[in-house]
Amino acid sequence: MSNIDELQRRITAAMDRVALGVEKLGTATGDADPEMAQALEDERTANAQLTERVRALKIKFASEMATVRTQVEDSDARMAQLDVELQRVRRANTQLTEACAALRDANEEGVGDPHLINKAMLAELEALRAARAADVAEATAILSALTPLMDGASAEETA
Repeated sequence: MSNIDELQRRITAAMDRVALGVEKLGTATGDADPEMAQALEDERTANAQLTERVRALKIKFASEMATVRTQVEDSDARMAQLDVELQRVRRANTQLTEACAALRDANEEGVGDPHLINKAMLAELEALRAARAADVAEATAILSALTPLMDGASAEETA
């Protein structure tokens, strides 16, 4: 981005110098040298070409920035989904820990409560589901980050 800014600054400075030269030529005597007229025309052509290049660079830069913004927004959404899944894992693990503690307490007292066993099993199943969902979200985030890199490598190989 700073490269584009630097090029734009240099082109603008060159165009200012050309404009100053044109003004000086315009105030010169009417019997201008044909070589000077050709040089002036060449400078005008170069100025127009540089202006077009700056415009093309600005368009390209805007397009690339839009692509980057889209990728960042997609990454943010994937990271938010991963965060939700990780919170779910944490809650499920807390429930599992509590259910296991209650089951241990019941076993120490010699009271095998089927309800506590079922509750512990359900908590464990929920923990496994949450861990699986977190793994899927993490894998999706990794794949989405690697896909542009792989596409870029494929494009370079074909070029």
